[in-house]
Amino acid sequence: MPFAFLAAVALAATPADDPAATFAALREVDGRMAAIAYRLTTANAALCRDRQPTPGWALHSIGQYDAPLRAQAKVSFGFERPVAVEAVVPGGPAARAGIAPGDSLVAIDGQPLPDTAPPAQSSSAARDAAQAVIAGEPADRPLAVTLLRDGRTRTVTIPASPGCRSAFEVLLGNKMEASSDGRIVQIGVPFFARYTDEELAVVIGHELAHTILRHRARLDAAGVSRGLLAEVGRNGRLFRTTEDQADILGMYLIRNAGWNPQAAVRFWREHGGEVDGGLFRSRTHPSSKARAAALEAEIARVPADAPTPYLPPILAEADKPLS
Repeated sequence: MPFAFLAAVALAATPADDPAATFAALREVDGRMAAIAYRLTTANAALCRDRQPTPGWALHSIGQYDAPLRAQAKVSFGFERPVAVEAVVPGGPAARAGIAPGDSLVAIDGQPLPDTAPPAQSSSAARDAAQAVIAGEPADRPLAVTLLRDGRTRTVTIPASPGCRSAFEVLLGNKMEASSDGRIVQIGVPFFARYTDEELAVVIGHELAHTILRHRARLDAAGVSRGLLAEVGRNGRLFRTTEDQADILGMYLIRNAGWNPQAAVRFWREHGGEVDGGLFRSRTHPSSKARAAALEAEIARVPADAPTPYLPPILAEADKPLS
């Protein structure tokens, strides 16, 4: 995690020679991501066949930071173990259990987390391993977490809070990029500088929809080509199908989470060119105008008495081959 990229997280609001301010900006951005992801995944748990405990926090590890920055990271974030809580969603299960930013993780449901020195090169392996342990726990049961703060160890119980199984990560750098590989949703830092939480929910919901609809696995099963051939013929058509599906399901995800579904229409109508490249957009994606129109038509089809959460018909696509 080079410092130049960390400086980008500060969204040009802090000087590059002020790492403390940059780390504070990083925590704010990761906290926003955690709050939006928590709301989307827990509100839509009924739509997801794969679920996990969802405490409502952002975790990080000291090993994610370049070696020259680790001393400042310990000052800013209070690492007493390799993995710690970076941010907590206000009012979420972790917050209600008394967990706070700066708490270090010792064990999950009695399973100790390794207490090893970070590698020489930056790596998220320790954080990813902790998240994998949590994801493997029963989604509908309370989660016991052993924490360390100021040399004192305590164990707290986080209330059961099932959510869609997915990891979420802010991508550092200057690119407007968003993706899902079926396991993790990644959103570029510039999105957090430009958009409100409701607008971010449209983008994050779209990527989470890719995960729920198993698009990566279904594209692989269909034998599509990526890279230079992604836009050609059948490849481009199937990629575009997945984008259309993710737009539709993403709209339902934000609706179920309490945002106005019309926010998806407004986002593509007002900001689509900023995200898809406008005239230079990839032909694997529909135009922003077409996306807004399709979403508006889908919203008109939502039953007037649709419950919350609503399980839309498009969920059935997750089990169909792409052809």
